[in-house]
Amino acid sequence: MPHHTAPSEGQNPGGRQRIITTGDPVTAAWMSRPHVRTALAITGTRQGLQRVLDTLPTIEADYRVQVVFTVPETGYEWAGMRERLRQLDVLVMPWHQAVDTPFDLVISACRWGIEEIRAPLVLMPHGATSIRSRVAHETGAHDLVTAKLLRGDEVLPAKLMLATDDEVRTLASSCRKALPAAVVGGDPCLDRMAASLPFTAPYLEALGVVPGQQVIFAVSSWSKHSLYGSDPEVFARLTCELAGTENVVIASLHPFWWDAYGQRQILAWLGPAREHGLVVLPPDEGWRAAAVVADIVLTDHGSAGQYAAALGGRAMMSATSLADVHPGTSADLLSRIATPLHLGQPLRPQVERALASPVDPRHAELAARITGRPRQALSIYRREYYGVLGLSEPVHAAPVSPVPLPRPW
Repeated sequence: MPHHTAPSEGQNPGGRQRIITTGDPVTAAWMSRPHVRTALAITGTRQGLQRVLDTLPTIEADYRVQVVFTVPETGYEWAGMRERLRQLDVLVMPWHQAVDTPFDLVISACRWGIEEIRAPLVLMPHGATSIRSRVAHETGAHDLVTAKLLRGDEVLPAKLMLATDDEVRTLASSCRKALPAAVVGGDPCLDRMAASLPFTAPYLEALGVVPGQQVIFAVSSWSKHSLYGSDPEVFARLTCELAGTENVVIASLHPFWWDAYGQRQILAWLGPAREHGLVVLPPDEGWRAAAVVADIVLTDHGSAGQYAAALGGRAMMSATSLADVHPGTSADLLSRIATPLHLGQPLRPQVERALASPVDPRHAELAARITGRPRQALSIYRREYYGVLGLSEPVHAAPVSPVPLPRPW
């Protein structure tokens, strides 16, 4: 194809718009580096995207590899997903093009659309472990089941990344055929948070916390039993009762809140609390830095509170959210470690009592529930990525960077 000639409609018989990039045989002549290995990141949810982003530094700086992103088209999508990808300045491939492009590696923490991809898939957990913390009768206790891991007799993932050895045992009883694909890879998110612990000063400064102030971090997952779902006034109450010269109250909401209701609506609902000093974090990043520096975390069944407590921090757990906790999970253990938070009672005395109490030593047990390979996750993920790509690993150690500075609204 001459360099000045555009691909013709005859070369794209489907007629749907495609992007010009590596991997598409029609556009190969346009590529300045046509022989790189190609990796596709499937991003169906913001939290799944963040899991993928935590691992991409292990491969994306390699000049032998190009990473592109796509949003699966399953009939529904979260409203903020494409805007988030635009913010990241990544190359986004239309789904219809992604499903018929021969990638060397596909990475996903979301199961949406993976059965349509015909390329080696590395599938990772979308939160703290593959075992659901929240009771979900419509989706089951976990995703390690035949219906989600097999396409006919074919195992969908080439590599099924699990957080702990316990998950391997769960897989053996629920989908033995997928067992050869299983790799215990630990938890990249927890490893990055642990790597951030020496850098509390810049995080505190970015959050507007001055020396002598305590950080009270309230983080809500989604569902009607979540911290914010069960009490829409909880953040306003916390700021009225606790915010001031002694305390900074910081709030974070699960991305599903922002994408289901919209940024303008969420900020409007939180407006009165913000006027009284509430620091609100955006949906994609910031919560991890807040968890690292928090004197206490007020939480529910979600992963964020589990990570904070696993680092050794004090935690309170909404008693209302116990209705959503799946027995035997890391959230169940957190419910026994954390001080109960009763939303129907004044909040200040409860928080002050919890702050005065010693940290429960079982946080190490909680950390072991979340990762079976502490501080090793990115090395393991890199090994598996390069193995699938068919490339030699770089000689330097896999990068484990601290989490970014928070940027409150």
